[in-house]
Amino acid sequence: MSHDADDLFELLGLGEYEETALAELLTVGQTTAPDLAEATGIPKARIYGVLDDLADAGYVKVIPGRPKRYQPKAPEEILSTAVENRRQSFESFRSELDEVREAFTEQYGPLYESASSDVTPTEELFYVVDVGEPSERETRKLYRDATDCVNVITKSFAYLDSVSPAIADAREAGVDMRVVFLHPDQLSAENRERQAELLETFADRFPGVEYRFSPEPLPWRGTFADPSMEYDSGRALLLVEEKDVPLSMRQAAVTENGSFVAGLSRYFDMLWEYETVAPDR
Repeated sequence: MSHDADDLFELLGLGEYEETALAELLTVGQTTAPDLAEATGIPKARIYGVLDDLADAGYVKVIPGRPKRYQPKAPEEILSTAVENRRQSFESFRSELDEVREAFTEQYGPLYESASSDVTPTEELFYVVDVGEPSERETRKLYRDATDCVNVITKSFAYLDSVSPAIADAREAGVDMRVVFLHPDQLSAENRERQAELLETFADRFPGVEYRFSPEPLPWRGTFADPSMEYDSGRALLLVEEKDVPLSMRQAAVTENGSFVAGLSRYFDMLWEYETVAPDR
């Protein structure tokens, strides 16, 4: 997964004017509201409200004077403030939810039990999680729960740092691992350089892990563990290629359906044997 610096604005949940104003402030530094409106095209009737919202969020400092001036916080401070804002928002949500928990479960618990008593249970094929920390959390769990093998299809293993401790635990427990990377010829110059750096780190941390390259683009990427040809075990996380969908809106599928994971295993084995090339050592 690749990330762009502008992805942060989406994560902050800012409106279009707020994104534009903050980006311009980070570029020009301290300025006045009228000057910022003129530089960005934000309507003068909106610019003060936009700046007040950014200041209330803790991303911008207001410097008193005639006229007032506005200065962005340092990028690292903006990131830290964003995390704290989200934490406070979550704590507030959890507190509000706890206040209604008892009433909700008392009212709807018996109704659910009654409605579900005659329903034949079915196995869920998969559920979805957001790409990013949620999908990386599921991937770490997949490694830690693995007992036999883990196979991976990835473009560059951009999330390596996030899952390395879990990979190390799996390898120490004797779990085999194979990785298929997208061939460097399929990457842009920038991504090719990034992949080379990640591959060097990967090979240094996990020297016993086999990896190969796919010369052709692959329709999906993901990780799956412990497939069984008896279709009674296995777990996988995968996502399809969606070039026109922003990273913040992508989702990954998680499945514990043994038949589905066995199918992924057959696909991976054929890919590994016939459609990939070994690295130049």
